[in-house]
Amino acid sequence: MSKPKTKAKPTAGDAVRARKRKTLGFLAEMEYKRMILYPLVVFLVALILLAVNFPTLGIDLQGGVVVTAYGIDANPDELAKTLSAQLGVDVRVESFTSVDTSGIRVYAPVGTDPTEIINALKHDYPNAEYTHSEVQPTFGKIAQQQGIRALVFAFLAMAVVVFLFFRNLVPSLTIIFSALSDMTIAVALMGLFGIELTTATIAALLMLIGYTVDSNILLTTKLLRRKEDTLDEAYLTAVSTGFTMSTTTLGALLVLWIISTSQTIDNIAIVLIFGLLADFMNTWILNAGVLKWYLSNPARGGSE
Repeated sequence: MSKPKTKAKPTAGDAVRARKRKTLGFLAEMEYKRMILYPLVVFLVALILLAVNFPTLGIDLQGGVVVTAYGIDANPDELAKTLSAQLGVDVRVESFTSVDTSGIRVYAPVGTDPTEIINALKHDYPNAEYTHSEVQPTFGKIAQQQGIRALVFAFLAMAVVVFLFFRNLVPSLTIIFSALSDMTIAVALMGLFGIELTTATIAALLMLIGYTVDSNILLTTKLLRRKEDTLDEAYLTAVSTGFTMSTTTLGALLVLWIISTSQTIDNIAIVLIFGLLADFMNTWILNAGVLKWYLSNPARGGSE
């Protein structure tokens, strides 16, 4: 006689997943109308912020002068005020630290004489080493055009791939809008926190397209081709996996932002953090709400 099958004992991993599903259960219980409304309100607020406070363009996009001074340890804000008063133009100062040296960088508008900045610094820091570079407005304009072109082409390519993969208008458009909203909110927060739009932050926005679309594809695939009995069960399975993916990436970016001594890396990390935080909302609330509404029709395979 064959022995009766014994029920497998729950493992520690099962317990962790059960707690996670219980914690995130409120999302599955939320009404789809509210899930759609709240992220749309945030998106509109982001558009208003962009209209009134668009991020300042960096020197690499508008032209200007950069003076680098090695061996200077000074407060960037106080030094910027001092130099601005002496030179009669607004300058920005940032400090940097590398493996073998440290110093400051001074950013000034187009037309500023770099030797005047160096002479002003030499008065208080005669032993520092100085270098300077200039970006002409023409080259800045070219960089702007190339950055915009890269964002547009990348976004269009992503949209084509999503449409070809799902071949379904409503889910595809929702994924595309979620990615657009992630980028819009990230840029709005850049303006709010005074982060310049540079070639580095444009690169971060390009990375956001990939970082944020994958979680939307995970959710949409799970709900459209679900094996679970109900939408809520399929949603909880997807959100449990997706939150683990996103929080892991978010944690790595936070560590990078905290330990980095490079302003460029800091800006890339913080823009990605802004976008990933927005993606939590746009994927697991907005996209989920649209899919709940779309699949609630039994003709499309919905069942509650």
